[in-house]
Amino acid sequence: MKITFYGHASIGIEVAGKHILIDPYISANPKASHIDINSIKADYILITHAHNDHILDVEVIAKRTNAVIVSNYEIATHFGNKGFQFHPMNHGGSWDFDFGNVKYVNAIHTSSFPDGSYGGNPGGFVIEGEHKNIYIAGDTALTMDMKLIPMRTKLDLAILPIGDNFTMNVDDAILASDFVDCDKVLGYHYDTFGYIEVNHDEAKKKFFDAGKDLMLLEIGESIDL
Repeated sequence: MKITFYGHASIGIEVAGKHILIDPYISANPKASHIDINSIKADYILITHAHNDHILDVEVIAKRTNAVIVSNYEIATHFGNKGFQFHPMNHGGSWDFDFGNVKYVNAIHTSSFPDGSYGGNPGGFVIEGEHKNIYIAGDTALTMDMKLIPMRTKLDLAILPIGDNFTMNVDDAILASDFVDCDKVLGYHYDTFGYIEVNHDEAKKKFFDAGKDLMLLEIGESIDL
């Protein structure tokens, strides 16, 4: 499983010969100006919630790639009504795709489209691949529901927001890693705006002192699990 960070909360995953894109917000992010969205491959686009900083590039990429859009019922059908391929889900539900099993899990946040219309309830994803399992938390506060995840799935990586203000901060992300029983964490949803800037060295030290590994990738950088 190869994971690429495209900035903010945008993640690319390659697994079982398929390309999965999470929450594409790239073209309007000045920190990701070197990323060409026309070169990004996507068989599936997974969306955690409807805020603009998570759906901005969905239509452009899906139109070019014919990707299947996977999200909660409201978001998936929103794009389905525009003619895109879609697969609706809801909290607690899972589905076997050709790259692995996906479960839509709880998140505590809000969710509305840029025009203010209802975007359903926010969520995260647990992806069980052929050899590796990951949790993508989405935008969320720390929640006790995270403790349910390791009861069903042994995680190899947790992708957690750390930017504070709109989501968990670093300290809560450390607790979240305890809740999901995964000491290997990829941080995201930080630095894009002034509200969510973090001290990288301090964040990594806090995780290290807790016996955990926090990875903060450069935009465009990848890791292999």
